[in-house]
This record gives sequence, C-alpha cells and structure tokens, in this order.
Amino acid sequence: MQDLYQILNNGKKKIAILIDPDKVNSDEELIELLEKINFLSPSFIFIGGSTVEAKLFQRVVKLTKNNSTIPVIIFPGAHHQISDKADGILFLSLISGRNPDFLIGHQIESAHQLKKMNVQTIPTGYILIDGGKTTTVSYVSQTTPIPADQQGIAIKTAIAGETLGLKCIFMDAGSGAKNSVTSEMIKAVKQNIDIPLIIGGGIRSKEQIKAAFQGGADLVVIGNRIEEDTDFLLDINEAMLNYVNE
Repeated sequence: MQDLYQILNNGKKKIAILIDPDKVNSDEELIELLEKINFLSPSFIFIGGSTVEAKLFQRVVKLTKNNSTIPVIIFPGAHHQISDKADGILFLSLISGRNPDFLIGHQIESAHQLKKMNVQTIPTGYILIDGGKTTTVSYVSQTTPIPADQQGIAIKTAIAGETLGLKCIFMDAGSGAKNSVTSEMIKAVKQNIDIPLIIGGGIRSKEQIKAAFQGGADLVVIGNRIEEDTDFLLDINEAMLNYVNE
C-alpha cells in the first residue's frame, strides 16, 4: 500500500469518513454504511471513539477491512484502540490539554505492542477547539478546549507540535459539536505551519466542508452527521466533486 503520509501530504484536498464503533448498532448496519462509503470513495476511513471497548473496536476494524479497500486509519481514543488489521494510526498527542495521560500516557501504554504491528504510525498533534458544547472527548480527557476566538493560542500550540517533530496537526471541535472550527482559525493556523492540517468536528454541510478547505484544511473528517443521516454522503460526494483535488 502507498505510504499513507505521502497521501496526506500530497497537496490535494481530501475527505475522511469517521466511524465510531460505539454508534454502530449491528454488523449489517456497518456493512450497509460501508457500501455507501465505498461508492463515495474518500481518501481514508477513520475508526475510533472516546469510549470504545477493545473487543468492539477490533470487530469494527476487521469488518471494515473485509468490506472495503479504502485505507483504514485508527483515530484512537485510548491506548487499547490499536489493531494489526488497520493500515495506519494517527498516533495522537493531545497537545492543547495538560492531562499527561493523553499527552504521553496512553502512548506509552500502546507503543510496545504497536511497534510489533505492521501498521504505519503518523505522529499527530491533537488540538481541541471549543465547538459550543462540552463534547465526549473533552469530558473523557478532562481537558479544556481552546476558545474558538483565540487564534493566537491555537497557532502557538500547532507550531509547538510541529517543532516537536509531529507530522500533522488535527484541530477538532469534537463529535457532535454545535460549531465547527472556523475558516478564520483554520487559515491562521495553516499559515504558520508546514505540515498537513486535519479538521474535524461539527461539520454538517457541504458549505462547511468548502469553508474548511478554503481556510487551508488538507483533510476534512466527517462523522457524526453521517451517523444521523447517511444520505449526507450524497452532499459529501457533491463537495468532493467541487472542492477535492482541485
């Protein structure tokens, strides 16, 4: 398989679909969703969530790999969310918070086992941005998101992540956020880093996808909206035709 980071860093706009195993009610439902995702053909499928149990996580990764050829990248919420069936993992460090468990603790717990797996690791600086409500990731990680209007803090945090050697930055408003990361904040951060910028959380329309790309996002992650309405995949398809790979 092609190097996943090369795909992420090839200068083209990309979309990833996020599957939260906790929100998959059955194998049949997941297979039906994967059929629609395969038709859409995004760059990646992300799998992960803040509260997913290990057994459920493993089953969803395996089922996804068995029913799709799209690269599967783990978006881990805890150290047990790793699998040798996946193609890659965003090795996240929550650099916007001050909780050592999510800054380095979970990484230490998983590193030895992960090194034995044939899974590409992508060191990623994870930055939480206030999306207008308390999200699961903020609650579980016990960290305070960066206020949506504090671009300076977000810029300094992203630069620190890049300087530490992280290969990409993921700014996330959190699953189910009322508001997505603003185009203005995306632009401000992107102008100050030279590594790929991933944006997720609260994206519910093709207009928001466009705004994220126009701000400078390299990859837009869409999850919660699809869980509520899989027909939104049609809107994503239109967005991809208009904005992706321009």
